[in-house]
Amino acid sequence: MRIHELKIRKEYFDAIASGDKKFEYRKGDREYKVGDLLGLNEINENGDYTERAMLVEVTYIFRGEEEIPIEDNYIIMGIEIWWLK
Repeated sequence: MRIHELKIRKEYFDAIASGDKKFEYRKGDREYKVGDLLGLNEINENGDYTERAMLVEVTYIFRGEEEIPIEDNYIIMGIEIWWLK
């Protein structure tokens, strides 16, 4: 299990925190694996960190397939909240 520290915009942070958004669409430039944790750190419109953060677990990874393609080098991760500040 690894922890990946990532920035996230307010609207996406809020959607995850409320339980409406249960996935994260990201560039697959890291070795993400099921069971890894994502440290999601909220940023404001200027790209500065706010005081809000959460830790989510990667529960599923979708890399696309012929019938359901996604952009090259991107993945969709199913996530579940572990901790929210």
